[in-house]
Formats: sequence, structure tokens, C-alpha cells
Amino acid sequence: MPRVIVVLLVSSGAAWESRALTALNEHAGTVLLRRCVDVADLLAAAHAGEADVAVVAADVPGLDQSAVDDLDRHGVRVVGVATDPELTQPRAARIGIATVVPADRAAELADLIVRLPADASEPPSPYDARPVPDTAPSRPVGGPAGRVLTVWGAGGAPGRTTVASGLAGELARRGLTTLLVDADPHGGAVAQQLGILDEVSGLLAAARLVGAGTLGERFATAQRRLSDQLRVLTGLPRPDRWAELRPGTLTAIVERARQDGQVVLDTGFSLEPDLGEVTGRPERNGLTREAVEIADELVLVGAADPVGLARLARALTEVHELLPEPRVRVVVNRMRPTLGWREADVVAMLAGFGAPLDVHFLPDDQAAVDRALVAGRLLVETGDGALTRAIAGVLDAIAGVPA
Repeated sequence: MPRVIVVLLVSSGAAWESRALTALNEHAGTVLLRRCVDVADLLAAAHAGEADVAVVAADVPGLDQSAVDDLDRHGVRVVGVATDPELTQPRAARIGIATVVPADRAAELADLIVRLPADASEPPSPYDARPVPDTAPSRPVGGPAGRVLTVWGAGGAPGRTTVASGLAGELARRGLTTLLVDADPHGGAVAQQLGILDEVSGLLAAARLVGAGTLGERFATAQRRLSDQLRVLTGLPRPDRWAELRPGTLTAIVERARQDGQVVLDTGFSLEPDLGEVTGRPERNGLTREAVEIADELVLVGAADPVGLARLARALTEVHELLPEPRVRVVVNRMRPTLGWREADVVAMLAGFGAPLDVHFLPDDQAAVDRALVAGRLLVETGDGALTRAIAGVLDAIAGVPA
């Protein structure tokens, strides 16, 4: 006996709804489990795990990529219904809806649903629905993707933001289009450090574009321009707004950003999973783990004092637990002779953690950092100091340039 397909419906009173209800109720192969009032109600019903398909008005408020991904995680496939499919299909493709049905064929919905292929990756029958073309922004033919540098470090303010902004400024100084992203879920400091007083969060604006499926064409509107080569995606205006960033959002933003050039991510301090979170919901530290996982090169920053080095050693262990073969470049910050040990001593201490490490040392140039902070400028804009030259040396090593 053929399996009966359980259906959820949300249309917000569209004209085609009555025809869809009749078709779904009368067809022997479908059963209408619930008529939902909105997308939030739809997601709640899907979390019960009893539905197979959601029939949704393609223009219903709240239907975005996050919602479609949530339905997919609970095994619910989405069929969109559109009054004007030609206009609706591009956005549907961007948010992950593979099947769009014209509203004037709503009476055929039940027939379509029972004919959907068992494998969601297979295209639907051309007779039953209009497959949506892949309209995701593509990299220009022959155009190389930019690299992603993630700057991470343990707690205790080892200098993550200073290093991240320093690397981004140096990349821009070398004529490379660069985006500096503040992805610290505990409340970033990039905007304050660079004198950007606008409280609008570029990261949250970009996240909304991801959800709406319009990141490709509107990404530039979320960025702040500092120079011809350097842009900034400012971070969270308040630490409590981390929950607005769903899993996968940062990856989508970075993949779009690297089409334009280099990407530098400033992150939080913790990789620890958040206990007690419901599966599929955002985790505060999940944003930092995501930033580490998508890096082409991980720049691990630690302070040169005893506490900072102990935290750095633990951070190395955490990275190897998260990633099987991480590409880690260690940066020991605020190195100074008054600590009483040499660079070779620090390298020897760190050699016991994981594979052979590339270790770089940044001098304790507090005067240069203070000048940049007070002026709200990048280190490269405040003079050719020892710290600026050391950060340039890190970038040379990343690029494979001999010292």
C-alpha cells in the first residue's frame, strides 16, 4: 500500500488556498495535518516530526532561508505556491525552495506531492512543477577566490582585534580588496577601535540579507567603506543579539565576501559547545567555531606572559580537537625582554602541542596601539613602527614570501 504523505499548509488566506485544501483533503495519497497561521506556527508543527511536506505561499512573511533550512533539518520538504512564478522563482532558489507551483494549478497540488521523488536532491517532474534554476551568485570565470584568515585566541584580551585589523589594513595597503568582519558573539570591538560610531550592525544586516536570499546583489549595503581597498562588516551592537545569527549564516556571508577579495575574521574567545541548546538553534560560541572551521588559515593569538602562554597552549589543544588537520599560525603578542625568556624558549614550549608550528612574535608596542586607538585609525596609518612591520611579516609568511 502506498505511503500517505502528511502535509502542512500555510498561505495567509491566499485566493488559491480553498482549492489546495480541497485537493489535499480529497486525495487518497495525502493527509492535511494542520493549516498553520504563519511561518512560526509552521516551524512549531514541523518540529513535532510528523509531517513530510509543507505547502507554503512563496511570498508569505517570515519565509526565509533559515526557515527553509529548519524545515529541512526536520525532514519537511517545501513546495512553494506563487501567483507569479517567473517573478518568484529567483528568490525561491536563493532561500532553498526547489519546487514552485503556479497558483492557478493549486488544485493539482496533491498530485504533485505524491509524485515528488523520494530523494530530495532529484528534480521534480517538469509536468508537475517548475524547477527553480540555481541563481546563487557565482565567481567570475577564471577569477580566483580570496583567502579567509580567521584570527582567534583564548580569553584574556590577547590582542585578537588588534591583529585582525592590522592584517586587514596591511592587505589593503598592498592593494588587495579586503573585508574585515567582526564575528565576535560576545560583542566585538572593531567598530570602536576604528572610530565607526554608527550603531547599525553590518553583520546583522548581512544576516538578514542571507535570510531574504538577497545577499548576492545587496551585500555592499551592509559594509562600511574605509578606503578603496578596505571594507568593514561591523559586529553586534549588544552581546545579547548573538541569537539572531543562525548556524551557517557566517559561512554564507564569507563565501560571498571571498568572491570580491580577501576576508579577515575577528572572532570570540571560546570554542566550547553551549550546553542545553535545542538542536538546530543558534549557539553563542557556534559563531566562533564556524569562523574557525571555514578559515583557509587560522591565526591563533596569545599573550607572551605566563598566563597568556598557558591559555595559548590550551587553545592549541582545543583547535586540534575541533579540526583534524588545522592550518594554524601562532602569533605571540606583546613580546618584551622584561618577561625573562627568549623567543626560542617560547617556541620550545609550544612544540609539544600538535604538529610543528609556525610561530611569530609581535613586539609590545603599546605607544603605536594607543596612537591608533585614540585616532580611530589602522596601525598602518599611524607610521612604520615595529608592530606594523611585525604584522607585515606575519602576512608575508602566510603568503609564502621568504623572510
